[in-house]
Amino acid sequence: MKKEIPVYDICTLSDFKQEDILISRFAPYLAQHHKLHLAHKHTFYHLVFFTEGAGTHAIDFEQFKVKPYQIYFMVPGQVHSWDFAGKVDGYVINFSTLFFQSFLLKPDYLEQFPFLSGNITDAVINLPQAVQAAVIQLFEHLVNESDDAQRMGVDMVRALLLQLFISIGRLGFEQNVKQPNAYNYTLLKNFQKLIEQHYAELRLPKDYAELLYITPNHLNALCKDVLGIPAGEVIRNRIVLEAKRLLINLELTIAEIAGRLHFDDNSYFTKFFKKHTGITPEEFRKEALKSINHENVKLR
Repeated sequence: MKKEIPVYDICTLSDFKQEDILISRFAPYLAQHHKLHLAHKHTFYHLVFFTEGAGTHAIDFEQFKVKPYQIYFMVPGQVHSWDFAGKVDGYVINFSTLFFQSFLLKPDYLEQFPFLSGNITDAVINLPQAVQAAVIQLFEHLVNESDDAQRMGVDMVRALLLQLFISIGRLGFEQNVKQPNAYNYTLLKNFQKLIEQHYAELRLPKDYAELLYITPNHLNALCKDVLGIPAGEVIRNRIVLEAKRLLINLELTIAEIAGRLHFDDNSYFTKFFKKHTGITPEEFRKEALKSINHENVKLR
């Protein structure tokens, strides 16, 4: 039996009055959407702040231990699932990519926050005790604004969300010792954007360097200096991630996934995947479905 991983938008999760924003305390949200513990994707940004609870939360196949005063940021397209232990509560905020467009003059304003980049290492933040009370107060204000429907309430929600992002962003800035200069930061962000657009067909750093009007050596040095890995590895990591996301969709055969990722044949794709993960695509599919779906599925 074929099974495709669910993809949710905000409207399918709630009858909330605004289609581009959903704000709720987490316990009632979880009770209403109990199937969300299974692996799924969103078409929107998804923010969860835990004030109590335990268990695990997986984002793009990376496992994290859930604990109080922990914030998870997820971007559209990421695969995630959770396995909670005991009572869990906190806050959840879903917002669309369009939610801030008419509010901010800079359309790429949110891209300056590492936790909204899709990089998993930046997406899970444990709040220091010194800021926990202030962050909870912000979330409470957000919940109240979404419930009260006062005049200009949506704009107030936007302002409060930006205050939250800036507060969390300052924490990351203080903890991150190595900060690239403005030019290199912009260059790196543009490289990452180009990878998102072309990872299936452009595999070599020289292809991206040409689009960025720099030399391959410059691009490679920048990635090593800021990210700690060469440019080629950044590209390959994105291809592997997309392969994993596609592999848990049983509507697609291995050969079809290889084709989507522009591999010449199934054999080449299998060798590439195993080289970078240590297992074959078929083995990953079986293990991933067994661990994150928690249900009996029949593999082809």
